[in-house]
Amino acid sequence: MENLSFNKENRAYEKAAKRVKDLKGFYGNLTSYCLVIPFLLILNLLTSPEHLWFYWPMLGWGLGIILHAVGTFGIGKNWEEKKIRELMEEEMKNTKSL
Repeated sequence: MENLSFNKENRAYEKAAKRVKDLKGFYGNLTSYCLVIPFLLILNLLTSPEHLWFYWPMLGWGLGIILHAVGTFGIGKNWEEKKIRELMEEEMKNTKSL
């Protein structure tokens, strides 16, 4: 019984550690974006104000950040795991009530 408890705690710890790593990666990406894009804007305006190119990296990287956010906060593996757990619990309740 102790081994089962230890395995559950270990899996919970690993999931939490992965979640923290995912969050850290997302916020690092977002921070880099917020620092680099204004630099590119200033660089663009100082070197060639007649041709605005800074919005291309802004849009491309911004799309990457949106996809990263969806993977981190939105529909992803966490959603799948929660849904599987929910369906399993529902099935267990149904079999107990029979």
